[in-house]
Amino acid sequence: MSKTTNISIKEELVDLYLSNLDLITDNSTPTLNRGRQSAIENFNLLGLPDAKNERYKYSKIEPLFTQDLEKYFAPKDITFKIDDIFRCDIPEIGTDLALVLNGFYLPKGDKLTKLDNGLIYGSLAEASIKYPEIVSKHYNSIADNVGEGLVALNTAFVQDGVFIYVPKGVEMNRPLQIINLLMSDENLLVQYRNLIILEESSSASVVVCDHSLSSQKFLSNVVTEIVAKPNSKLELVKMQNEHNDSTQLSHVYIHQQKDSKVTTNTISLHGGFIRNNLNVLLDDAGCENSSYGLYLMDRNQHIDNYSFIDHAKPHCTSNELFKGILDEQATGAFNGRILVRRDAQQTQAFQANNNLLLTADAKMNTKPQLEIYADDVKCSHGATVGQLDLEAKFYMQTRGIGEKEAMLLLMIGFAHDVVKKITIEPLRERIDELVNKRLRGELSRCHNCPMHCC
Repeated sequence: MSKTTNISIKEELVDLYLSNLDLITDNSTPTLNRGRQSAIENFNLLGLPDAKNERYKYSKIEPLFTQDLEKYFAPKDITFKIDDIFRCDIPEIGTDLALVLNGFYLPKGDKLTKLDNGLIYGSLAEASIKYPEIVSKHYNSIADNVGEGLVALNTAFVQDGVFIYVPKGVEMNRPLQIINLLMSDENLLVQYRNLIILEESSSASVVVCDHSLSSQKFLSNVVTEIVAKPNSKLELVKMQNEHNDSTQLSHVYIHQQKDSKVTTNTISLHGGFIRNNLNVLLDDAGCENSSYGLYLMDRNQHIDNYSFIDHAKPHCTSNELFKGILDEQATGAFNGRILVRRDAQQTQAFQANNNLLLTADAKMNTKPQLEIYADDVKCSHGATVGQLDLEAKFYMQTRGIGEKEAMLLLMIGFAHDVVKKITIEPLRERIDELVNKRLRGELSRCHNCPMHCC
C-alpha cells in the first residue's frame, strides 16, 4: 500500500480491500468472512479517526497510513530459525507458548494445541475450522465495528491471530505467553485478531509480548476480544517493546459477566507511536475489573491511552491506575472515562493517572472523566503531571546517594506502583528488571535481540 495523491487514504484502503477480496476470503473461513462486508461499509462511512474525534484529539492517525506499507494476504515464507535471532525479554517463566509472525500464527505444523484439561490455544483461523461453534458464537460479538473505524478496518482485513479457550471449571496452572513478532524486508501493515474465552468458574493468566525484529516501518492494527463468563478470572499482562519506526494501534474489548474478575496491565517500554484503547463492559452484578498501565517514553515517541469502563449493573468494582515517565521530546495522552448507569447502584469506581515529565520539552495531556447516573456509589478520579519530588531527592543526597542515582531510585519507585500489581512472581521480577534497565538507558528495543535494529 502506498500513498496516492488523487484519492483519500480511506478510499485507498477500501480499494485495497476490494482489489484483494478473493485473496482475503479464499484464505479465510466463513466465520471470519461473515462480518467483512458490513465492516468495510462501516469503515467507508467512518474513515480513520481525525482531530474532530475527541477520543483521538492528541493522536494523528491518518498520517500513519500515508507511509509506503505493504500488506500480506497469506503467510510469507521467511526462512529463519527463531531461536537463532530472537530471545524474548521475558524468558523461562514456565509458560505455554504461542508465536505470531506478521499477524499469522507461526507454527507450520499443528496450529492448534489442546491440553489434557481441555484448554485450547493457537491459530484463530485454525480454531474457526476445528471449533466453528465456539468461534462463531464469540468472534466479533463485542468489538465496536459501528463507532470505531480502525476496528471496522481490522474486521474487514483480518485473517488470523490467537485463539484461547478455557473450559468450564479449568484453572490454568501456568501462564500462556503470546509473542507477536514483526519481521520483513519491506515496510508492513499488519492486522490480526485475538479471541480469549473463559467459561464459567475458569481462570487463566496470559502474557503478551510485542517485538519488532527488523528495522523496517511497521503499523499494527490489532483487536482483542475477551469474554469472561460467570465467576471466571483472567490476568492479562501486555508488554510493548518495539523500535522507534513501529506503530501499534491496540483495541481491547472485555465483556464481563456475573462475579467475573479481569485484570489487565499494559507495560509500554518502547515504541515509536502507541495507541491503546481499552473498553470494558461490567454486564452483571459482582464484576471486578482492574486496569493498570505503565509507559516509559523518550526521544520523539508518542503514547496515548484511552479507557472506557462501563458500569452497566449494580455491585461492581473498577480500579484504574496509569503512570508514565516522559523524557526528552516525548509526548503522551490519557483519556479515561467511567460511566455509571442509572441502575448500577453500589458501584465502586476509582481512576488515577500520574505522570512525570523529565524535561521542559516533554508533554502530557490527561483527561480523567466520571459520568454518574446512580446515587448510591463511591467513585473518585484524578490526574497529576509534574516533576520528581525535589525534597525526596535532596533527602537521599544528604544520605550519600548521588543525584543521578537518587533520581533513578525515585523513578523506579514511581513505576513499581504499577509493576507490583502483576501477580505472576517471575514475570513481575523480570519486568521490574526491564523497567530498571530502561530508566538507566541500558535497555534498547529488544535488549536480548542480536539484530540491534533500534
